[in-house]
Amino acid sequence: MVDVGEKAPAFKAPIGGGGLIALQDLKGKKVVLYFYPKDDTPGCTAEAKDFADLKRKFSANGIAVLGVSKDSVAKHDRFAEKYGLRITLASDEDGAICNAYGVWVEKKNYGRAYMGIERSTFLIDVKGKIAKVWRKVKVKGHAEAVLAAAKEI
Repeated sequence: MVDVGEKAPAFKAPIGGGGLIALQDLKGKKVVLYFYPKDDTPGCTAEAKDFADLKRKFSANGIAVLGVSKDSVAKHDRFAEKYGLRITLASDEDGAICNAYGVWVEKKNYGRAYMGIERSTFLIDVKGKIAKVWRKVKVKGHAEAVLAAAKEI
């Protein structure tokens, strides 16, 4: 599990629309790396729409936003098209990025334990270090809080 002040774990992943993205590609930018459980579910859709609605403000402040889940690139493409999302979504089907950031955890729902992605966001500074971490994210107001924090680093 990574924490504030540590170097952000490197990664490379396929992205919606085709191609690959690596953390190295974003060097010199602030990066919002947010992990979410599943495309096209209520909480994940609201979160993605909130980040997408603020994309211009993030970009104007030199901040890249990257959403990550274990869904396939094809599923990301359908999700983005359905909701008009203009943010980058990366596919982590093998779970390597989730494991590196410590967001693949045991969850419980109605007494049943299972493994899944803990909704989490990592703010990475221009030097590639973790500047802030949000775990067990509540969606309402989260994207705005991340934008405010990113402007201050």
